[in-house]
Amino acid sequence: MSFRFIHTSDLHLGRRFANISEPSDGNLRGRLMEARFDKIRQLANAARAHGAEHVLLAGDTFDSATPSRQVLRQALAAMRDAQGVHWWLLPGNHDNLRNAEQVWDEIAKDAPENVHALRATDVVEIAPGVALLPCPVPVRTTGRDLTKDLPGIATPEGMLRIGLAHGGVVDFVESGEQIPPDRDRSAGLDYLALGDWHGRLQVTPRTQYPGTPEQDRFKHGTRGQCLAVTLAQSGAIPDVTAIETGSFLWSDIALPLHEGEDTARALDALLPTADRRNTLLRIKTGGWTSLAGHAALRAAAERHAPEFALLQLISEGLGTLHSATDLDAIDQAGAMRLAAERLMADADNGALPEVDRDIAAAALNRLYAYATEGAR
Repeated sequence: MSFRFIHTSDLHLGRRFANISEPSDGNLRGRLMEARFDKIRQLANAARAHGAEHVLLAGDTFDSATPSRQVLRQALAAMRDAQGVHWWLLPGNHDNLRNAEQVWDEIAKDAPENVHALRATDVVEIAPGVALLPCPVPVRTTGRDLTKDLPGIATPEGMLRIGLAHGGVVDFVESGEQIPPDRDRSAGLDYLALGDWHGRLQVTPRTQYPGTPEQDRFKHGTRGQCLAVTLAQSGAIPDVTAIETGSFLWSDIALPLHEGEDTARALDALLPTADRRNTLLRIKTGGWTSLAGHAALRAAAERHAPEFALLQLISEGLGTLHSATDLDAIDQAGAMRLAAERLMADADNGALPEVDRDIAAAALNRLYAYATEGAR
């Protein structure tokens, strides 16, 4: 017997990305939301390309327990349109059974024939000889391992056993909430399809996280993926292939700088050259540079930013080397010169709290930028 399926999780349909600052065109959040929705089509295409008729979604199909009517109904319609593909949806912590009861009621009542809501722990024979053992999340914080009953669930001998759960896998801890990393062995599973972790992670060859099919944070450094899984027979090691599905790349990059370095040139050399429109980039600077270096770095970032979906420059970790020449560039005398000297003194005053020194340094950098803006 051979069974193929797509393993995915954490689609988070309806996420609004309120924590993302909007560029001037005001369209980034909408693009990010639409990219998540488009993953339904891409997951269906991945299933067809790998000869799979089933997509197992291991929790958090929806970002909240109260998705809008448009999000819910359009998601069901998109899954319906994926002819020949069956969708198996597990309640996760964001769309758990208690808080999202109305959502799961509506899915059970109105979903197309190829969409299946896994609201109970009953074994489901999703294909001849293939048993799905779902572990739906009853409430957002359960305080227990939802896979703990799997070892006691019997299925006919020779039948493929696939567990489907949502939660974290770590070593045993006192809370008992985490899924033990040997659950596939203790429950006799051919594969344990997990969700909740948004990055790709293999716990064991039989226990895997696909990560979200569309990334949503500066953490994992890759585009979203799903997994194409083939189970040749009961007891065989699964064949697992990662498939890139993500439209956007969220990238977190460090930019260390040293005294005398051309900061603008260093930034230019660091930036990716391809697909900038679909790249969200966060650059964390460190090291030391002059006031002029700070200004040049900010100007370079502002020049490149419109080409990216998002470009954030975080320069709190970049120290400032002060000099009288920098102060002369601000003003030779007068109120601005006095203000600059006071800020430089505070920034270099080791007796002041670090937060006060940082504020003074940031203010001096800003004053320098204003004073020299016309000269650049």
